[in-house]
Amino acid sequence: MASYVIGDVQGCFKQLQSLLAKINFDPKADELWFCGDLVARGPDSLATLRFIHALGTKAKIVLGNHDLHFLACVYGFAKVDPKDQLDELLKAPDLSELVNWLQQQPLMHFDAERNVLLVHAGLAPDWDLSVALTTTAEVSQLLKDSPEKLFAVMYGNTPSLWSDAKTDEDRWRFAINSCTRMRFCLSNGALELKEKRHPEKVTTLRPWYEFWERKSHPMIFFGHWAALMGHSPVDGIYALDTGCVWGNYLTAYCIETTQRYSVCD
Repeated sequence: MASYVIGDVQGCFKQLQSLLAKINFDPKADELWFCGDLVARGPDSLATLRFIHALGTKAKIVLGNHDLHFLACVYGFAKVDPKDQLDELLKAPDLSELVNWLQQQPLMHFDAERNVLLVHAGLAPDWDLSVALTTTAEVSQLLKDSPEKLFAVMYGNTPSLWSDAKTDEDRWRFAINSCTRMRFCLSNGALELKEKRHPEKVTTLRPWYEFWERKSHPMIFFGHWAALMGHSPVDGIYALDTGCVWGNYLTAYCIETTQRYSVCD
């Protein structure tokens, strides 16, 4: 058995199939771990969701910002951006089934036996692993049980520090921003949610993973940050978004062999 962690698919179903052929994926024996952003911007979000849904327990998934925004649109709390190319998905006869399945997916997946953690964007500097798991589990349960309650308060950039999260709504929003939107932080660890460039081009901010360099942490896999092109300088923290939807690569990392595989158009 092999476990492959795959970066942001974003509706690039053709490239996903090419990547699975390259790694000789065996759905009877292997697992696929997806770093979130399964949908939006690419041309085949419907085919992508149907395929991953059909994998059942062979797929481990965390939600990304595009996945959450799609769900919020379905529930009427946001508007669909035409650039996301979601019309086919939104008109699909199995939309309700796919939405219900997507709502069951967590913000974070932690394999304690292998000490491996999967998240879309990252972990807040002022969290430890226990706080991260507890807080994201609370958000994930709310997404299952009361999605309208969550989507009503999901959007916004505050609080930027965990210590400023005084209400339930603050905690939920902070967790979502950390796990699905963050790339950089201020020097005090406050989340910065707008900058997308490569760290070499940004001198006033610090990548979130630098704050975890001296912490005890599991092996962490994340996506979301295409400008990194799959490179994180911190040992044990692995970037996997290599910009497939922008015409670059879709990448998989085999946990057992530490080998990377990539395909492009």
